[in-house]
Amino acid sequence: MRGEYIIEMVGITKIFPGIIANDDITLQLKKGEIHALLGENGAGKSTLMSVLFGLYQPEKGVIKKNGEPVKIFGPNDATALGIGMVHQHFKLVDVFSVLDNIILGSETTRLGFIERKAVEKKVKELSEKYSLRVDVRKRIEEISVGMQQRVEILKMLYRDNEILIFDEPTAVLTPQETGELMNIMKTFAKEGKSILFITHKLNEIMSVADRVTVIRKGKYIGTVDTKETTKEELSQMMVGRPVELAVKKEKAQPGQTVLEVKNLSVGSRSADKASVNNVSFEVKAGEIVAIAGVDGNGQSELIRAITGLGKTGAGRVILCGEDITEYSVREKLLAGLSHIPEDRHKHGLVLEFSLENNCVLQRYFEDEFQHKGFIKGSAVRKYAEKLIDDFDIRSNQGPLTHTRSMSGGNQQKAVIARELDRNQPLIIAVQPTRGLDVGAIENIHRELVAKRDEGKAVLLVSFELDEVMSVSDRILVIYEGEITGEFYPESTTVSELGLYMAGTKRKEVKADEQKDRH
Repeated sequence: MRGEYIIEMVGITKIFPGIIANDDITLQLKKGEIHALLGENGAGKSTLMSVLFGLYQPEKGVIKKNGEPVKIFGPNDATALGIGMVHQHFKLVDVFSVLDNIILGSETTRLGFIERKAVEKKVKELSEKYSLRVDVRKRIEEISVGMQQRVEILKMLYRDNEILIFDEPTAVLTPQETGELMNIMKTFAKEGKSILFITHKLNEIMSVADRVTVIRKGKYIGTVDTKETTKEELSQMMVGRPVELAVKKEKAQPGQTVLEVKNLSVGSRSADKASVNNVSFEVKAGEIVAIAGVDGNGQSELIRAITGLGKTGAGRVILCGEDITEYSVREKLLAGLSHIPEDRHKHGLVLEFSLENNCVLQRYFEDEFQHKGFIKGSAVRKYAEKLIDDFDIRSNQGPLTHTRSMSGGNQQKAVIARELDRNQPLIIAVQPTRGLDVGAIENIHRELVAKRDEGKAVLLVSFELDEVMSVSDRILVIYEGEITGEFYPESTTVSELGLYMAGTKRKEVKADEQKDRH
């Protein structure tokens, strides 16, 4: 008998060593609806979806499809039931082509050979139908993160899945790509596909979801219709307390110049034009300067050149009056730089290390943490416990937790805690709130403003224009590797910034001249 719900997860309990990740949770998905799953970092959202996709087996509870109990022992069982999942950290093989990644595990063969023409035709038809255009012959390592997500979605469509799970799908997308994804999800729902959508972003929930289920610390809090709730109510359900959605800060009092970037250029590996072209700017003590731009316009290369993760083609980087252009990464860090990197997995953490060892990655060689080359385990443990308490880093075994097993948001909090606690004169924060819930975002914004008020210089790179407008004191817009405008948040708008980010407008006037006019 077909019930009202296409999928029901009833009384699901999942236990890991030291933590009940899901504690008697019930989730019901209607056919053709977009159902959001909302919760703090580490609340158990991804675990619950991993149970539905067969990656974990629950200790208790039952899963039903169309009212009938089903057993899901692995992703192949989930696929057979029409369930597909786009994971927060993509499950793609970098050296394989886009096409090979899409068909991997579901190859159409004849006499043992893949029928590539037929397969390519089907993938191209799907990509055209849903505006998910991507070059199927390129390798995954050659395409942007936004394109990689399209590949993950095409994987689901290729398998004719009718129940689509999106785990934090917009965490790595630009605002434009996020808008495209929202439209694609609406199209899927109109066609009768049912969508489970894990997110922290309340704006996205209010714009696309029909209903929201909220979980907190592994427990079910409630399910509400989006038309009958507000962002404030949802954030309180999620965090358990009222949350300030706007950043509170006093007017900046800039002091001495801390970071000076002079005529910096960085070559490009794939194009004739430089990734960064003759960029100059300053960041002073006691101010937050944001770099705003669409992903792929040179922000990553610029930050890598400043921090030492990439090469500088020409120009100088001056930190606290010292030329650090040619310094190594460690030398730059010791010279007074903290760096919250764009990719926490590649440049922020060693995933196979424990949480406590990741907390001292930049400091293990200091006398506080070592003696004659031997690590002081008790000092490391004590320091990690302090960061865990101060920044509310949640994990199943505290300092001993295997970092890979932590939720993406809590991994991010670990990086932020380590970098802010180093108390350096310059903080470079790239997408610092990516993947964080509203409560954590509120705390991180408060921490950045507090560092500014202590006299630190903060360089913020963010694709979230709301974040740029609310946190920064000054905004630099970057387009195709060049600074195309300099603004103050109080005298510009999101739409005006958008025009400069798209390259349709360019501004030579300096920000202080602009300020005088207002």
